Amino acid sequence: MSARSKTPLGRVLDAFSLAVVFGILYFAVRAAPGLRGDAGIFGAIGFLLLAGTLMSELLEVIRLPHLTGYLVAGLIAGPHVLGLIDTDSVKRLAPVNTLALALIALGGGAELRVDQVRRGLKSLVVATIIQTLVVGIAVAGIFVLARPVIPFAQRLPMSAVLAAGLLFGVVATTRSPSATLGILAQTRARGPLASFALAFVMTSDVVVIVALACGIMVAHVMLEPSATLSFAAFRTLGHEILGSVSLGTTLGVVLAAYLRFIGRQLLVVLVAIGFGATEVLRYLQFDPLLTFVVAGFVVQNLSKQGDRFLHAIEGMGGVVYVLFFAIAGADLDVPLLKELWPAALLLAASRAAITFGAARLSGAIARDPPVLKRWAWTSLVAQAGLTQGLANVVQREFPVFGDPFRALVFANVALNAIVGPVLFKLALDRSKESKGPAPALSEVEEPADAK
Repeated sequence: MSARSKTPLGRVLDAFSLAVVFGILYFAVRAAPGLRGDAGIFGAIGFLLLAGTLMSELLEVIRLPHLTGYLVAGLIAGPHVLGLIDTDSVKRLAPVNTLALALIALGGGAELRVDQVRRGLKSLVVATIIQTLVVGIAVAGIFVLARPVIPFAQRLPMSAVLAAGLLFGVVATTRSPSATLGILAQTRARGPLASFALAFVMTSDVVVIVALACGIMVAHVMLEPSATLSFAAFRTLGHEILGSVSLGTTLGVVLAAYLRFIGRQLLVVLVAIGFGATEVLRYLQFDPLLTFVVAGFVVQNLSKQGDRFLHAIEGMGGVVYVLFFAIAGADLDVPLLKELWPAALLLAASRAAITFGAARLSGAIARDPPVLKRWAWTSLVAQAGLTQGLANVVQREFPVFGDPFRALVFANVALNAIVGPVLFKLALDRSKESKGPAPALSEVEEPADAK
């Protein structure tokens, strides 16, 4: 029975089951507070799967996306609310995120079809340029103007505030592929808005990485007037991007050949890629996300195995998505958000408003269809892991303000991760794309020649 077809009694049973699950873990933690190790981790995984699924079905009554339910369940059970899952357990669950991000990237690349990208290429290019420039510059300006409400900025000289604002503006241009794919998987959306959102978030990483390299270079000069512009970072950046694309193409060809000639134990192959290939790519200093996006794109567009590949990813995605977002909810730093909420709320709200304005501008320039002019901005609000990763880079590069800068970014991510998916699902519902006839990936039958 689907969540939407449940009777009131079914909803009551879901609520009761959720209370029972929370109660069992609550008393287990109180009875054995020192329980750690593998038993505690497996218990946390089982709890997050059950609680996240039940919470998502309850919140669907008020038309909230499933991943919001996963986030809420993790947040309530996490170390900063009920403390049923401690900080150490959250950190030990990090490998789940590694696998989830690999599946998200592979699935996102496989969802990108050449014909769809070609049809929306003008909108995509214009939106990328406008969103990057307008959002980056405007948010940087808001950061500087908001100096009185940003605790660490009050203690910095103006040159450092300008440098931090520039970097914060760059970080503000990041989006969340995981949130976008999570919403699209739930709603089964098909249409201009869904295609635009998917293409934009899956191709924006390269632009953001280049923009951050430029921002870091300029920020160093602003902080150290005697410093000269160094383009050494761009050699490293070129190595990373070209290497990631090359390895992604190779991986895609290998996956397509495996699907064509062997085609068995696909789940095992995906797990091996998610864990093993990610570590190898990090060791070689390539970008795993970009590599996997390219690999999925190659399988979809240069072979006949795209539907089968998506079917295999969806087979694992249901479980992995629940865990990924539930862990993200448990990892939300509530005390940090309480401390920085005035500045975080101001910057997050400003970013959303600027994103809305930039989307209207790019829609007018590209002569987009009405649905994109009205709703495209909603897919660009959510932020997640990539944003936090860039904040970590800034923290290492600029010890003068790196730690509080990172904290402020993380507080913004928390707000955007909660609000962004809700806005995007609302847009898909209002544009009627989430009610299309296209089946969920898990319902796609394998082609006869692939069985």
